[in-house]
Amino acid sequence: MLTGRASGILLHPTSLPGPLGAGDFGPDAYRFVDWLASAGQTYWQVLPLGEIGPGNSPYMSSSAFAGNILLVDLAELAEQGWLTKEDLIPHPEFRNERIDFALLRPFRLERLRRAAKKFFATVQNTALREAYTEYCDAESAWLDDYALFMTLNEKHKGCEWSFWPDSLARRNPQALQRVAVTHAEEIGFWKFFQWCFARQWLCLKQYANERGVRIIGDVPIFAAYQSADVWAHQELFELDENGLPTVVAGVPPDYFSKTGQLWGNPLYRWEAHEKTGFAWWVARMRHALKYFDLVRVDHFRGFAGYWEIPANETTAINGRWKPGPGAKLFEALINALGDLPIIAEDLGMITPDVVELREKFNLPGMRILQFAFSEDESHPFLPHHYAPNSVAYTGTHDNDTSIGWWNTATSGEKAFAMKYLESEGEQIHWDMIRAISNSEANTVIILMQDVLGLHGEHRMNLPGQPNNNWEWRFMWNQLTQEQTLKLAKITTEYGRALNLK
Repeated sequence: MLTGRASGILLHPTSLPGPLGAGDFGPDAYRFVDWLASAGQTYWQVLPLGEIGPGNSPYMSSSAFAGNILLVDLAELAEQGWLTKEDLIPHPEFRNERIDFALLRPFRLERLRRAAKKFFATVQNTALREAYTEYCDAESAWLDDYALFMTLNEKHKGCEWSFWPDSLARRNPQALQRVAVTHAEEIGFWKFFQWCFARQWLCLKQYANERGVRIIGDVPIFAAYQSADVWAHQELFELDENGLPTVVAGVPPDYFSKTGQLWGNPLYRWEAHEKTGFAWWVARMRHALKYFDLVRVDHFRGFAGYWEIPANETTAINGRWKPGPGAKLFEALINALGDLPIIAEDLGMITPDVVELREKFNLPGMRILQFAFSEDESHPFLPHHYAPNSVAYTGTHDNDTSIGWWNTATSGEKAFAMKYLESEGEQIHWDMIRAISNSEANTVIILMQDVLGLHGEHRMNLPGQPNNNWEWRFMWNQLTQEQTLKLAKITTEYGRALNLK
């Protein structure tokens, strides 16, 4: 799918500028699309757009299908008459350069609830009401369970669903129907804002596509335990008779972590998925491809083989490798959806079976330049090794910025990088951008922080650190005309400029 030379920028919408505490789908998102086009960029890569979970991570969402309603543009709701101008006055403690989620969430949720009440009270027998109803009908396969789950989650103050009353945890139809009747307003709220999210995002995506910019989304491989998906499809996950996980996901000890990483997501019962023709995965990918032009599939190696950890372990050490669904899953996806515009996140402990699976379906893998200077010129992440069917990054959301990496690199890494990149180190971020742009990789993706020349305190996420992640935002006054022209020049020089024909 990625056959032409092109480049793009990695930036999550929450990192956009904007007056109301975090980036969203408002005017600054459209301005960013215009900037991408002006700099010759073909791709805007985002992180998962789902609800945030523990640590404000979008990789632990309450639904594999729902969008993060904190991204809804409140100003557009005011234009519809569902909020007032006073509702758009920012909280005095909002900061332009960081997100304070403790302030952001109650501020936005309060206004979203006001808008929902106004909509249901005033919008009757109109095209908008019809569009809302049509959305609810079209998305009912996941939306009904999601709205019920979020309603019950609020009612039980975030208590894990397996500790809800047994009739609700076990999804007794009569008990769920009673909730649907007695909590109809709350259920309507969650459905309404999924409609608002979808409506606004698809308008933004259309705007981008019309300007030649394609959106790369992100699909986490695992579902969060406290999610509508696990609650609604308990038979598809490795749970015991009480609804608790018996085994959980993670990765084994390696060079970066002596105890591995214990993610804690429940693992799939792949045999149960196969019996359904992988229907849940087909529905999930079909849904993602409505919202994105391409998707990066997180932890691709888990489809070949995954690390299974007993649920009672406190580290990832005592796990074992288990075979994933392999080619059967991707054959089911292709049979249902056709060609798959997927980028395989093939980082970490990659074994021959992972490479074989990715190559069997001709999926591009990822190459991270920051990882390339710890060894010698044989390292596969050095640009002269890149294959055309790959996506090269200066770094990802889990990496430091390029300048941050440089400032913490060993003397050996610095010496190797300076020699390889023909760099003096003073403009290391541009030297790294130039190196991947000059490679054979058909696609390169650049951190927005690297275009801006930002240091390590501006990184998006530090894996293993529970706090202070996902908070970074940029400001328009950080972006200079010189930076835009330099990016456009490099993009053009190496045959990657956006072609609007």
